Amino acid sequence: MAETMAKELETRFRKQIDELKWLYYELYHGDSRGFEYLCELIEEYYDERSESLKELDREREKNPDWYRGNDIVGMMLYVDNFADNLKGVTKKLDYFTESGVNYIHLMPLLQSPKEHSDGGYAVSDFRSVQPELGTMDDLRELTDKCHKRGISCCLDFVMNHTSDEHEWAKAAREGDVQARSKYFFFDNWDIPNEYEKTVPQVFPTTAPGSFTQLPDGDIVMTTFYPYQWDLDYSNPIVFNDMTANMLYLANAGIDVIRLDAVPYIWKELGTQCRNLPQVHTIVRMMRMICEIVCPSVLLLGEVVMEPSKIAPYFGTVDKPECNMLYNVTTMASTWNTVATRDVRLIERQFGELARLPKNYVFLNYLRCHDDIGWGLDYDWLQSQGMGQAPHKKFLNDYFTGKFEGSVSRGELYNDDPILQDARLCGTTASLCGIEAALWDKDEKALSLAIDADIMLHAFMFTQSGIPVIYSGDEVGQLNDYMYHADINKKFDSRYLHRGKLDWKLADERKKAGSYQEKIFSALRKLETIRAENEVFVSQADFYPIETGSQNVLGLYRGYGKQKLIALFNFSEREHTVPFGEKVSYTDLYSSKKHNSKDVKLKPYAFLWALVK
Repeated sequence: MAETMAKELETRFRKQIDELKWLYYELYHGDSRGFEYLCELIEEYYDERSESLKELDREREKNPDWYRGNDIVGMMLYVDNFADNLKGVTKKLDYFTESGVNYIHLMPLLQSPKEHSDGGYAVSDFRSVQPELGTMDDLRELTDKCHKRGISCCLDFVMNHTSDEHEWAKAAREGDVQARSKYFFFDNWDIPNEYEKTVPQVFPTTAPGSFTQLPDGDIVMTTFYPYQWDLDYSNPIVFNDMTANMLYLANAGIDVIRLDAVPYIWKELGTQCRNLPQVHTIVRMMRMICEIVCPSVLLLGEVVMEPSKIAPYFGTVDKPECNMLYNVTTMASTWNTVATRDVRLIERQFGELARLPKNYVFLNYLRCHDDIGWGLDYDWLQSQGMGQAPHKKFLNDYFTGKFEGSVSRGELYNDDPILQDARLCGTTASLCGIEAALWDKDEKALSLAIDADIMLHAFMFTQSGIPVIYSGDEVGQLNDYMYHADINKKFDSRYLHRGKLDWKLADERKKAGSYQEKIFSALRKLETIRAENEVFVSQADFYPIETGSQNVLGLYRGYGKQKLIALFNFSEREHTVPFGEKVSYTDLYSSKKHNSKDVKLKPYAFLWALVK
């Protein structure tokens, strides 16, 4: 390291140097030149970091658990759909404050080819914003103004691959040896065919195979789509350069780096190329580098597996990896419970979550930008007489309104008639029945659907971790069917719930009695209650409790002197839940005090009972 290194940087570096060097040398076979270059990058990006961000680093270093409390509420949004561009988002900061949101996840906004962008996940330049959305200076202005309001910003870092129009890919096509070494190139199908024997396909219908043959005959690894070339992290230049890109985004004011498709980043012949040990080495090194250069920045891992299998991506207490992970399977299990009215499956899942360490922080959500994939515990469902294929068909029929009595309105994504493995799209409001009730002008059905929507959000706020609302859900935005008018088929059914935020309808939140106002005010109230009661912190005791009904989910939370019993009725029937003995409690939502042996829950009602 240079002699002029700042004392602050030197102190942080000394804490990490031994392990960082050991891991780097082990992974890259003692590449001292590569490690020396990495150290130079660390110093360079520390020096370039603004004084305001360095001050934020110092504040959060003093309070490393700042994101583990009960006062953070997130919102996911596409910049163009929310407010046209980055300057537009900056002008809407008052809306976040009004909504109680202090964490915004800006969906992919870096430069990517219009025709082959994969929604922004095919990045052609990690240091430029998509022109129609603005510039890097606009992004810096947004993050700076967010920080002044106490709002953190998250951005996707697509580290598994680049667009085939990235400068590295262009150089590789032209024969640049160093550029080619950053990808997986082959001159015949012998080795690719060996990979295909063990590597599962991500999109067997729309993008079969994990390799693509280029016009000149070369073959390149493309796990996701033919226009997304996988990076070869066995090359230390790839790790160093991609780490530099990550630090560049951190220095633009990004607080949370979302590591996209992180389990895929290490490839090894004869394996599934998923979750290999080297992946954890890379994430561990990235965590240490952030703690040296920008310790206020968190790593959020996108790992799409059940809780027990994603837990290793947290690392250990002594050797942490990701700061946060998505609670992926709960979203699918939640909607399964909505369709079946049977809470037993999700109850089992919360039993698994309860066994994980309390310092693990999950991001919880009802809906996200993507489809709902039915990754459920089919072994257990089979034991209950529900086969995988027929159960998936039931769920998809229910949520597309084909099942008799269903009020949901969704659409399928990647429908494979052979595998019968279609996924589901739709907004929370439309899947809860608000769209159908408005269409039918059925006030009773509308009231029930609103109750279901609010109950589901209360359920999300009860879970340990950080609740994240998908933009529009706070005002009950409905499905957007405009994508069907796209004659060029650039948009798929996921754009059903990726529609532009209708600000005229959002303004209805200010009109007393409107369904937008009922949902918006209810969510705001839930957020306030959650922030005011320490029982909702991530470190609280948390486990499912028996309610005596397959329709009612019971959860317990305990922290310090506070104890909470939370009940959620997933059915359109009233249920009485017995406590077994007289219990004195305060209904946090209504502020009413009770002393009773049981509680009656109206259809789609919930209870937050703070027990004395």
